[in-house]
Amino acid sequence: MNEPAAGERYWSTSVSKISPDSVTVRGYPLEQLIGISFTTASYLMIRGKLPTPQEASVLDAVLTGILDYGLEKAGTVAARHIVSVNPSMEAGLAAAVLGAGEFAVSPEKAAAFISQTYDNYAASGSEDMNAFAAKVVAEARQGKLRIPGFGHPVFKHVDPRGEVLRSIAVDAGLWGPPAQLYEAVHRAFIHQPGKEHFPINDVGVMAAITVALGFTPKEAAALAVIGTLPGVVAHISEELASGQGLRAIPQEQVDYDVPNRELAADMARAGWTND
Repeated sequence: MNEPAAGERYWSTSVSKISPDSVTVRGYPLEQLIGISFTTASYLMIRGKLPTPQEASVLDAVLTGILDYGLEKAGTVAARHIVSVNPSMEAGLAAAVLGAGEFAVSPEKAAAFISQTYDNYAASGSEDMNAFAAKVVAEARQGKLRIPGFGHPVFKHVDPRGEVLRSIAVDAGLWGPPAQLYEAVHRAFIHQPGKEHFPINDVGVMAAITVALGFTPKEAAALAVIGTLPGVVAHISEELASGQGLRAIPQEQVDYDVPNRELAADMARAGWTND
């Protein structure tokens, strides 16, 4: 049987290769990579090249930016509920990952917004970043569109986590024009009545940094999930050690609006007969 040509084969990958005597990852023998930092190795795996020390340092900050949202995060609650009936670390982690998305943890939408907005700005030929930002906000308001990465249920005016992340990125020279335009959009946004207290939240800052580092929006989402996993592991371990089984929301915490109905009478009214 003839083997298919390279272009006809089922899969093609440049990520890794395993042979009887070696494992090669992004072109490097894995044994040479063992011992470098996990952050550096993660950058290499995802982007396909080694980071600079500055890039590795900033990515390290991103990965610690959402170590834990506690029980305020749906994924954490889901993980603890799941392991209370299925005492499995893997099941808990899977549940937590599924709890990341547009309204929690994931910077995907914000990263896509930052990239697209900057592309539009560059294509417009405009020299006035603030005027362009004001136009973006006006169009979003007219279209009733949510600008991702703005606002927080607890923090007002400033998200302290976002401030630290931004400072690290600025010091490393990784707060470029796309991030600066995002800040200009935020300044225009908070000039709206009732929006004065909205900060750029940690997810928004993480999105700006991942764009600067060259990650795609979907890769940014993955990085945020990776960063939350140590916190999730801690919660799952705590739950497993608690001995609490079959967690359920107490009945007194639920408003029940379930009517009492007569099945036979309702079936007759719906046209069912005893035939």
